[in-house]
Amino acid sequence: MKSAGLSSGVLTMVLGLAAACGGSSTTATPGTGAASGAPATGTGAEGGGGGGGSAAGTAADLLSDVKARGELHVSTDPNYAPQSFLKPDGTYEGFDIDVATEIAKRLGVKVVFEPVGFEAVAMGGWGGKWDVGVSSVTVTDERKKLLDFTVPYYFTPAQLVATKEPFPTSIDGFAGKRICVGAATTYLDWLNGKLVLAGVAPPPPPKGVVAIARDTDQSCADAVKSGKADFDGWLSAAPTVASAAADAAKAGVKIAAVGAPVFAEPLGIVLDRAGPPHALLQAELDRLVQAMKADGTLSAFSTKWFAGLDLTKP
Repeated sequence: MKSAGLSSGVLTMVLGLAAACGGSSTTATPGTGAASGAPATGTGAEGGGGGGGSAAGTAADLLSDVKARGELHVSTDPNYAPQSFLKPDGTYEGFDIDVATEIAKRLGVKVVFEPVGFEAVAMGGWGGKWDVGVSSVTVTDERKKLLDFTVPYYFTPAQLVATKEPFPTSIDGFAGKRICVGAATTYLDWLNGKLVLAGVAPPPPPKGVVAIARDTDQSCADAVKSGKADFDGWLSAAPTVASAAADAAKAGVKIAAVGAPVFAEPLGIVLDRAGPPHALLQAELDRLVQAMKADGTLSAFSTKWFAGLDLTKP
């Protein structure tokens, strides 16, 4: 679970409506993007053209194949700001984009972003279409059956938001209410009472709550911003909620964060257990994540995209 300091900082970010959700002039709608300005068509983040085709290879380990290919193919959600989002000019930007770009740089290869829905990443069985997912995937016992995770590269609190007045004053006020969540997310699992994080079950959801699952978190956010939400609340990562809240405020739509974050999630880079052998690549990714923590790179990315907060520490 989160520390008290993290909870306080995140609530400040959410209630402050995310005045600094990104380091550029991009829109705040949920999505993904490449910090290097790499085109979504697959151009490498360090310049030059993308390799195209499948990311699958024939090397003894995926690390050797990535090195030989000169490209790391990374799945990313193009609509999940501020973690990742697609800009009007066809480039990607966001926290996850910065992380993936830096990892590829340290591997000595170009990054090629593959726009993929979160559910496809979380379900595994990628068919070699991309190498890794830097897609803010929460580490859960259930997902470990399909995916291999690196050490966590950051931690996000899950925040409940009320979308209809009168706003409840506590999480218990959502009892019997309709809550919007993205499909195949930990938020849906929590509402259904099925979430287990690293062997620990978080506190129970409000009694009688009804989960309204949409294709992506963005569908919930779009409904919130338009003022046409057909649900009473929305549950998502606190940075995503803050980003959408800022847009809603600009449109004159009132929403309110309710209570402290309901749980905190460790998020890791993922590899497909049904894919090519990847023990060496996974070990190298672990090493790089630890190095990026130690030298302050991840903290700098976090404060850039998450309103000055360092979410790289539990």
